[in-house]
Amino acid sequence: MIRRARVAGQFYPEDQKELIGAVKRFLTGGVEEKAIAIVAPHAGYIYSGVVAGAVYSAVTVPETVVLIGPNHTGLGKKASIMTEGQWETPLGNLAINRALASSILGSTGLFSEDASAHLMEHSLEVQLPFIHCRNRRASFVPITVMHGNFRECEEMGKGIAGAIIRYGKEVLIVASSDMNHYESDKITREKDRLAIDRALKFDAKGLLQIAASKGITMCGVIPAAISIVAAKILGAKEAKLVKYATSGETSGDYEQVVGYAGMLFK
Repeated sequence: MIRRARVAGQFYPEDQKELIGAVKRFLTGGVEEKAIAIVAPHAGYIYSGVVAGAVYSAVTVPETVVLIGPNHTGLGKKASIMTEGQWETPLGNLAINRALASSILGSTGLFSEDASAHLMEHSLEVQLPFIHCRNRRASFVPITVMHGNFRECEEMGKGIAGAIIRYGKEVLIVASSDMNHYESDKITREKDRLAIDRALKFDAKGLLQIAASKGITMCGVIPAAISIVAAKILGAKEAKLVKYATSGETSGDYEQVVGYAGMLFK
């Protein structure tokens, strides 16, 4: 199966040369670290590309990536994995890592094999050009998640970590998430700081709690929590915020913004 690119020409350039140029402009270079997990945004590149580029520039991207994003469409199962096939991008197709995907699928009954959740979802697709430009040999495991409590996030995080340990090769986990949505720049920055602080303390449960109690509309809070649980099991000891921005910095509209954070866990 080839999953067709759905948001090329909308969230990012459809033309191959234009897309390569855009991604390379966002990739800042500098010191690369081996990381276990990152959080990267998934908005249109004009808004969030600078943050995505900064966090992808800060880490080495190995030949296997586990990509976890929110399900915005409501299609498919609650936690959906594709275990085989390829995803189309203007830069070329990226293959699903069948062995690791199948291992994660079998790690807990919370995961379902389901392609329909992925067909129209943008949160994973927009990550692929950055992954491809950082490592052209990379394969990946696509996972979308709707909602979940901490117990479920913990179970899925443990399942992913266990599968990665059994896989025995270097893997980068990417949690695809934007931060607070459609409030003023001031309020969004205040709310996002609360969420970022919990994430940087590896406090997945606290991240879920603060998002719920303070109304922080971080769309990938579930993928981020799952990734934090997995990263801790896989030995991550240090976390840092690589870059933060809001859409107001691009649009000039500071009354209705979306926040973007690039974080790494190593």
